[in-house]
Amino acid sequence: MNEHPSPPAPAAFTVSRLLPATHLGARQARLVTVLELHERRCPPDVSERAERIVAELAANAVLHGRVRGRDFRLRLRLDDSTGTLRIEVTDARGERAPAPGRNTGSRGEGGRGLFLVDAFADRWGSTAAPPGGKTVWAEIRCAPRGFRPPRDADAGNTDRTAAHAR
Repeated sequence: MNEHPSPPAPAAFTVSRLLPATHLGARQARLVTVLELHERRCPPDVSERAERIVAELAANAVLHGRVRGRDFRLRLRLDDSTGTLRIEVTDARGERAPAPGRNTGSRGEGGRGLFLVDAFADRWGSTAAPPGGKTVWAEIRCAPRGFRPPRDADAGNTDRTAAHAR
C-alpha cells in the first residue's frame, strides 16, 4: 500500500536518531525502536510490528539508500489523539524510491522487505526528503492513549545523534 502520509498531528512523543548507513546502524535502529517503545510501555503487538517494520526499512536504507559518508535517520512519533505510531526512515537516495504496488514477497530470498512492511503496517508510503533523499514511512494504529508515559521525567521529544566511528 503506497498512500499519502497523514498530516502532522500533535505528538505524545517523538524520537529521532541519526544512524550510520551500515548493517550495525540498521541493527541500532531496531534496538532503539524496541527500547523506546518498551520504555513507553507500548502494547506488545504494536511493538513487535514496529520492530519488524523498522528492521525492513532500515535494511533497505542501508542496502538501497546508502551514500558513502551519509547517515540515515530513524524517527518514531506517536500521535496521542489518534493513537497512530508513525515510523520514518530517511536516507540519501531519493532516486531509489520504493515502487508502488510492487509485491515480490514470493520470489527468492530478497525483495520481501516492502511486502513485509505492507503486511505489518496499516498504511505506508514514501516522500521526497530534500536535498535529494527520501523518507519511507509506515503507520500503525493503536488505541488512543494506549501508551503510558515513560518511567522517568525525560518524557517527550528526544533528538539524539548516535556516536559512531567512520
